[in-house]
Amino acid sequence: MRTLHKFHGGVHPPDHKTESNRLPIAAAPLPQRLIVPLRQHIGTPATPIVKVGDPVLKGQMIGAADDFISAAVHAPTSGIVSAIEIHAVPHPSSLPDLCITIEPDGEERWIERQPLDYQTADPDAVRARLRDAGIVGLGGAVFPTHVKLSPGQQKIKTLILNGAECEPWITSDDLLMRERAAEIVAGIKIMAHLIQPKEVLIGIEDNKPEAIVAMKAACQGTGFEVVTVPVLYPSGGEKQLIKMLTGKEVPSGQRTVNTGVLCSNTGTAYTMHRAVDHGEPVISRIVTITGNVAKPQNFEALLGTPLSELVQLAGGARPETSHYLIGGPMMGFGMNNLDAPLTKATNCLIAVSPALFPPKPAAMPCIRCTQCAQACPCNLQPQELFWFSQSKNFDKARAYNLFDCIECGCCDYVCPSHIPLVSFFRFAKSEIATQDREIMAAEQAKQRFEFKQMREEREKAEKAARMAEKTAAARAAAAANPDDPVAAAKKAAIQAAVERAKAKKAEAVAAADLPPLPLRERAGERGENIDVPSPSPQLSPVEGEGVKNNTEPS
Repeated sequence: MRTLHKFHGGVHPPDHKTESNRLPIAAAPLPQRLIVPLRQHIGTPATPIVKVGDPVLKGQMIGAADDFISAAVHAPTSGIVSAIEIHAVPHPSSLPDLCITIEPDGEERWIERQPLDYQTADPDAVRARLRDAGIVGLGGAVFPTHVKLSPGQQKIKTLILNGAECEPWITSDDLLMRERAAEIVAGIKIMAHLIQPKEVLIGIEDNKPEAIVAMKAACQGTGFEVVTVPVLYPSGGEKQLIKMLTGKEVPSGQRTVNTGVLCSNTGTAYTMHRAVDHGEPVISRIVTITGNVAKPQNFEALLGTPLSELVQLAGGARPETSHYLIGGPMMGFGMNNLDAPLTKATNCLIAVSPALFPPKPAAMPCIRCTQCAQACPCNLQPQELFWFSQSKNFDKARAYNLFDCIECGCCDYVCPSHIPLVSFFRFAKSEIATQDREIMAAEQAKQRFEFKQMREEREKAEKAARMAEKTAAARAAAAANPDDPVAAAKKAAIQAAVERAKAKKAEAVAAADLPPLPLRERAGERGENIDVPSPSPQLSPVEGEGVKNNTEPS
């Protein structure tokens, strides 16, 4: 009997599971069109590798993984690519994204499916298969699985399969474990083969007795252990489930693999089995359609199916439906545009009505009751984080481990002042992330400038070195062969040119210093004959006026 360890906090909201878990999984029909987003995972979105007008087969890759943290996307059925454009997608930001639209031909023609013998294949080849098959975590995080199953040098002691599904209203994992337990176990074997853990634990909340029975039966002879955990939200949180099953605490800011534990979702294991053992990429998923609809149920629908068609399959929304929730009421987000498609991250769609989800009263000031701190499963101080977030004191919020918050909503649920605490925390996280990006961009710009300066200095030094080396080589060559006729002739020519220039300069200086000569001498010097006029006859002193002026009166 395994000892369970209680994590701090947690709440007990009404689970509302029975509304949608009484009927088996139904196959959704082929829709009129399929809108496949290229961003269905954490990381870099896939790059489209088809163009408008291209025919595609079912399971054909239409978007390739573009980075290490990325995953491929595929055509959910055969048909024609009719558009590659921005389209509405189910995302908390409500922003549209790039999607590939396919018009089905109704023939459901598959690509050639190639199974992979993972027991003899290279582990990297198996991880490449997972990446190219678009395998991501289907518990809501949609982290690429080939990255998660690459722990590097970290030894994994415990592999945990998360079948808790603690969020109210959602039953997709419950029905999957009931109906396809053997295939889930086949996927767990692939995971175990890749990371070689000492033990494999499958955690399931005790409000899913049929799933527990099915999984225990499928695990017989494998050494895998199915562990029943008590209902306590959020026991399906990764760190909370690890704490319950192993007693280990994941330190702040660290990953679970640092404690020797790796956690994955049961739905992810199922898709791994389909990709490796059958060569089928992720083109569909199980989704719960519940809430204020006529017939809540789970459907296996092709990715890209418009959400409006899934609501119609569940009998349509009843009157007074105000809007819809993607995911559960604790961690989900609202949206009204049902033209958005089903994605890998969409595990539940809830039709919301005032009767099922009464609107919250207006928020009032915090009374510092600390009920939020008592309910927080991450052992945080939400009342302090609220104060720092509201006052935009982001450094203090970071110091109080804001990023350890998993946004489970427990603090919102118990707050007597009805303060939307998680909204404040999301705001603070977003602002801190923006500041971090700006700081990183400034640091990168500084590094680029310093590198440019260093490169210019290096090039200048290299040029000077080359010149010095060339001069030294010329001098060495002249010293080694002083009788070289070519060098001597060149030197003599240069010396003659210098002498001519000196002589011409001296002549110019001398000409500029000559005194002015009489016209005849200057002409004589030039060899010219000039008629110079004789001087005019002079008057004698007797006849001149001056004599008269010199006679003294007697």
